[in-house]
Amino acid sequence: MNTSRSRMDIVEAGWREVHADGRVRPELLDAAYSEPRLRQLFPWTGMGELHFSRCTSPRWTWDIPYIAPAVGGGYLVLGPRRDETVGPAATPAQAVAMVVERLPSSCGSAFVGTPEELAAYERLTFDQ
Repeated sequence: MNTSRSRMDIVEAGWREVHADGRVRPELLDAAYSEPRLRQLFPWTGMGELHFSRCTSPRWTWDIPYIAPAVGGGYLVLGPRRDETVGPAATPAQAVAMVVERLPSSCGSAFVGTPEELAAYERLTFDQ
């Protein structure tokens, strides 16, 4: 069931988990969490990268740019696909702003479920 309370609890638990796992620079996590449009998405990490998903269950969605640490400092905003580059950012705030500018138009609070369940829900909701 995709209820508001369970969605908020699951997303918040995801943010606590990425803070605890230590793979992403704390200042980047703080900047991303302080942005309301990113805070409502499900965060996940990989290779020091901070990713955002429109659903709460793996395989997660890959339609939002993500932020990677840059060699020598700063950040690189990539994606949403692995072969796409948005550009460099000197600060966490700049990187977060670059992601927010590129959020999908249908982006809202994370959906409780898998990418396939999200797609089915969106077909029922938006294709009518």
